[in-house]
Amino acid sequence: MFGLVNDIGIDLGTATCLVYVKGKGIVLNEPSVVAIEQETGRIVAIGDEARRMLGRTPSNITAIKPLRDGVIADFELTEQMLKYFIAKVCGKSMLFHPRIAVGVPSGITSVERRAVIDACVQAGARRCYLIEEPLAAAIGSGVDFSQPSGSMVVDIGGGTTDVAVLSMGQVVVSRSVRVAGNECDEAITRYMRLKFNIVIGERTAEEVKMEVGTAWPRAIRRSLEVRGRDLATGLPKTVTITSGQAHEAIEETLSTIVGVIRAVLEQTPPELAADIMDKGIVLTGGGALLHGMDRYISQDTGVAVNLIEDPVTCVARGTGLALETLNAVQTRVSPFWSGRSSLGGSAE
Repeated sequence: MFGLVNDIGIDLGTATCLVYVKGKGIVLNEPSVVAIEQETGRIVAIGDEARRMLGRTPSNITAIKPLRDGVIADFELTEQMLKYFIAKVCGKSMLFHPRIAVGVPSGITSVERRAVIDACVQAGARRCYLIEEPLAAAIGSGVDFSQPSGSMVVDIGGGTTDVAVLSMGQVVVSRSVRVAGNECDEAITRYMRLKFNIVIGERTAEEVKMEVGTAWPRAIRRSLEVRGRDLATGLPKTVTITSGQAHEAIEETLSTIVGVIRAVLEQTPPELAADIMDKGIVLTGGGALLHGMDRYISQDTGVAVNLIEDPVTCVARGTGLALETLNAVQTRVSPFWSGRSSLGGSAE
């Protein structure tokens, strides 16, 4: 609990939820997972505790990710998850309902936007603002795009990859594709089934990606013992996967991501494209931490790639910083919700 909290920035990610508080920085970083009882619907755990239950629960308890591909898949669970995280930051009494800014994929629909806003309001927001993730990532990483000069941001999250060219405080060209870190995990799961004839869980696939996964196999030679269930015998089995095999598993996913970056570059006005050639591409998001991702993108596009420090927290920091200076960034942050909240609080 952090006392009186008026403004909160949230990166409501498919894999992880991060919360930024003015003057405190990142105060919460927990998985976007909720564990519930099947019969009663009672919530058993949220966040870190719920993630530990993935693939390890009895039949009557299910660990669920209420967000998929960067948007809300289960409204009620998302609302409960947000309430839990906000209460953890603001305190359960929450005498003053905070303003909340949420980073969302640039390609979401108006219905999906409304779902995010409604979930935040029901969770206790006094007022909710939405900001596109590439803009939030740019603000959070310190990119100055207020001048008539082009900057390119690539944000690779868990559920979506957002690519945008920014200039004069606004988005010039952008694209969002629902292919990112989670797709890499699923690709590894499929590869283990086809190559080694074993079934592995979601957490094991993520571990493979983090330990030996690479976008640039020539620069790394690692191997990892992986335990799963043999499809033929049904018994536990251990196999060894190399970094080269891990790259083979996720290569198609990586190719899709780079294809989106190339498509945005092709649509970029020539003058701004020249600026991007000079400055390079800014790479953010958890997917940016995949070994060799910056070199892979640079090799394919011919543009230098700048992997910023702490890319995972960029969007959360950007939403919070934008909210701190709301009047100065009205072109970048759009309030989609107004009026009075169901809590009886004024929307200002």
